[in-house]
Amino acid sequence: MRVDFLGIQAFLSIAERGNFQRAAAHLNLSQTALSHRIRKLEDDLGVKLLSRTTRPVTLTRAGLQLLPRAQATLEDLSAAMDEVRHEGTTGEQQLSIGCLPTIAQRYLPHIIRRFSERYPAVAVRVYDNSASEISELVRAGTAEFGLTIVAANRSDLAINILLKEAFVLVCATDHPLAKEAAINWSALAPYPLIRVSQQTGNRLLLDDALGSRREKLQWLYEVQHTATAVRLVAAGVGVTILPRLAVNSAEADIAMVPLHNPKVTRALGIVSRAGVPLSPLAEELSRMIVRELRKERRSTV
Repeated sequence: MRVDFLGIQAFLSIAERGNFQRAAAHLNLSQTALSHRIRKLEDDLGVKLLSRTTRPVTLTRAGLQLLPRAQATLEDLSAAMDEVRHEGTTGEQQLSIGCLPTIAQRYLPHIIRRFSERYPAVAVRVYDNSASEISELVRAGTAEFGLTIVAANRSDLAINILLKEAFVLVCATDHPLAKEAAINWSALAPYPLIRVSQQTGNRLLLDDALGSRREKLQWLYEVQHTATAVRLVAAGVGVTILPRLAVNSAEADIAMVPLHNPKVTRALGIVSRAGVPLSPLAEELSRMIVRELRKERRSTV
């Protein structure tokens, strides 16, 4: 099916403004022309996307389903066109990669600084997204490669595992468990725990590894980002479970304690599209990341 980009553009403009008049003005169209574009898109899809019986205009169920996908599609297309236009007018090269936020914050700044010193004319875009989002970005070709949690069952992605790291208890330095050499999960039962959103790869790994045992723990707090969990730990709100590399070992007032029975680990690696070689620039940046992460291998295995 041919994609009706003009119709999608009209649909998004109306959805975002809730009004045909404002949407038409934004697109520099007459309301008649805008209505024609919407009717054509709806006819092609065989469903109604807008409910015109109310003010402001509202979305039907089909419209609500289409909206986030249409927004993402046009954003990706716009970004790709901007990259091509920028390279064509300035001669500047573009490189896009994905990286887990915790790894990006800790390792990428000095890696990209060294890369930019070597290639000052190359613009780098970092998608510091979740593991699942990084896989989708790589699969779609939006990012050339991603540094992420990897699984061996992805035949559509080439995988280079760099290291395996353990999940640890993260607590304040004055917490009763802070001085332990290692603890079992059962030792956490008396203490309030902070967990990270179910949308993250780390949460899925923990839930799968613990099974029914996770229900015996006091998960009183939930946040969206690991940095927030660490700050709550430092404030004495509770304790949390994170991968070792997600926590800066030099951070004041924070202690990390190994966990056993079970020992839960995650594999970090580089993923790229299977059968599609990296560009020379992506290959170079990938090698720099690999060298940096492999320095951690001894301390995380």
